[in-house]
Amino acid sequence: MTKFDKAKLPSRHVTEGPERAPHRSYYYAMGMTETEIHQPLVGVATCWNEAAPCNIALNRQAQAVKGGVKEAHGSPREFTTITVTDGIAMGHEGMRSSLASREAIADTVELTMRGHCYDALVGLAGCDKSLPGMMMAMVRLNVPSVFIYGGSILPGKAPQVEEIPADFRSRDLTVQDMFEAVGRHQNNEMSDKALDMLERVACPSAGACGGQFTANTMACVSEAIGLALMNSSGMPAPYESRDQYAEASGRAVMHLLERNIRARDVVTLKSLQNAARVVACTGGSTNAGLHLPAIAHEAGIDFFLEDVCDIFRDTPYFVDLKPGGAYVAKDLYDAGGIPVVMKELRKAGLIHEDCITASGRSIGEELDLIEREADGKVIYPIETPITKTGGVVGLKGNLAPTGAIVKVAGIAPEHQVFTGPARVFECEEDAFEAVKARAYKEGEVIVIRNEGPAGGPGMREMLSTTAALSGQGMGKKVALITDGRFSGATRGFCVGHVGPEAAHGGPIALIATGDMITIDAIKGELSVDLSDEELAKRKDAWGGPRETIYTSGALWKYAQLVGETYKGAVTHPGAAFERHVYMDL
Repeated sequence: MTKFDKAKLPSRHVTEGPERAPHRSYYYAMGMTETEIHQPLVGVATCWNEAAPCNIALNRQAQAVKGGVKEAHGSPREFTTITVTDGIAMGHEGMRSSLASREAIADTVELTMRGHCYDALVGLAGCDKSLPGMMMAMVRLNVPSVFIYGGSILPGKAPQVEEIPADFRSRDLTVQDMFEAVGRHQNNEMSDKALDMLERVACPSAGACGGQFTANTMACVSEAIGLALMNSSGMPAPYESRDQYAEASGRAVMHLLERNIRARDVVTLKSLQNAARVVACTGGSTNAGLHLPAIAHEAGIDFFLEDVCDIFRDTPYFVDLKPGGAYVAKDLYDAGGIPVVMKELRKAGLIHEDCITASGRSIGEELDLIEREADGKVIYPIETPITKTGGVVGLKGNLAPTGAIVKVAGIAPEHQVFTGPARVFECEEDAFEAVKARAYKEGEVIVIRNEGPAGGPGMREMLSTTAALSGQGMGKKVALITDGRFSGATRGFCVGHVGPEAAHGGPIALIATGDMITIDAIKGELSVDLSDEELAKRKDAWGGPRETIYTSGALWKYAQLVGETYKGAVTHPGAAFERHVYMDL
């Protein structure tokens, strides 16, 4: 007999009573026993696919999760959803699918859980948008939920041959280095043979990008926000120890179900603030400024880009990770991982300790169990941080009335103010071609517009362009602003999420080549040297949104529904408008 009373669980609708005999016949057809049918049904959702190394190990890890669920008297039901992997989608039309896939992941997990009346959820994700997408589904459904990251890739090593530039031979390699190698190659500073050798060794295993790019940033968020077991996100994907965390996650979700601890008991304003702290102190991806508001939206909490950036502004940056720093995810794991990072934040009173976590214990109780201290190399003591403020800064001004965001981790303070004439491009392709042809000048502000969530459509990341600039040695000599996004791997003075976007008639739609733009990451300002009257005149003369070829299908639908960037670029009204809770139907 099950030790759970199913009288109040969603799965009673498909397993209990004489009228559910047809449904039970399906479960018998899949080899389930009578006991298993009458236990709680736990969705085990993965974003497994063969698109990229980020997702390739999720299938194996799901089997370990299922073992943990079974051990704790639950019946796991595995299902998969999509992933669009940015490393493959980057730099071409495929990138339009990336952010829209976050919504599709949340929607498909929701629909699967609702359609089959599962009682709890363990979600496994590997690549950038699949992490927030899975967490959004958990909070939207408000079921007992545990998140587990698929793990990072191992760092690559270059062959020690003279053809490969010395700086590539001396460091751990990530996919970011490959994008920068393309810029070197275009600049005739790297041979075809060297590029060929590097591409074969840069990504040596399963796992997501190894730097503090979006996947690892959101993996750190999963622990800090409480949806993942402490330290579960750290070890690389190939490590067999990941299976132990997967099993523990399966057992943990049954413990949460027993105590009726649901996703919104875990994800609160305080836990979102904890998550933003961890992004800031690790120099995490600017995409967190998009994903944290979207997760908050699913809980009916207003936690917008500006709220995230306020936390970034007063959080020391003390974890030395790529792309701004020197180390990769494996190094952070070896140094003690996010638990040690949060322990340092606690020393400065920067963590809400009373937030509940996936273990059923509070953050404070979890941190009391951590014996390790900062190593001073990967994780600096918080008293002696790398910089006194976070690695990501929010900007506002007459060019970004609803905000923008810039990653300053690794950028010296004297390079955090930039004034120059605009060089305006109507899309990323035009900008990339100009960069490739060096059709720009030192001191300019490259403006890429019409790349927002609605205007793109899809809010593409600009890694190809920014990496090419870095590869040409111009990363510090020009600045770049866009209503699109940047990869977590982007380096240089690059401002994203400029809002309102061009398609909605924001000021970025109105500026012209030659207008003087000032980016001040010290003061948090993004402005253009135009009067309100001149901007209003240009708005009156504006011809409306740029035409797009996406006039049907999923991207058209996304463009119609998607909201403003500063609110997380979400596509439905959120928990503030809901009239029922799935678990209680």
